[in-house]
Amino acid sequence: MKNEQGVLEAAAHLVSQFATHDFDGYFSCFADDTVFIFYTTKKVLKTKKEYQEEWRTWEKELSFSVRACSSTNQRVQMFEEMAIFSHDVSTTILTNDGTNTFAERETIVFHYLADKWIAVHEHLSPMPE
Repeated sequence: MKNEQGVLEAAAHLVSQFATHDFDGYFSCFADDTVFIFYTTKKVLKTKKEYQEEWRTWEKELSFSVRACSSTNQRVQMFEEMAIFSHDVSTTILTNDGTNTFAERETIVFHYLADKWIAVHEHLSPMPE
């Protein structure tokens, strides 16, 4: 659906795949040339492949695993073939350091392509205290 509801459904699917640490399902939500800007990484990840490599490094070196993720305060701005989705996220991860939960804000830019919404940019920042 090329409307707000379609964006919300695409975002919900993306979050659900992330929440269950479904590597293939999660990364299927992104275009190959998606740019990822995370406050937890020193460099901008300029492609889906770069992020996938980073994810695998986290798994190997940190025993990284997503345990849960929930989305609240969702907003959608529509622009023809593009949509900006922003929300608050609560993410629980497991690493060698134990289980931690993070409160963050995230913006995901979606592009309507081949009759579906696909993520083309993601920016994550910590929730202000």
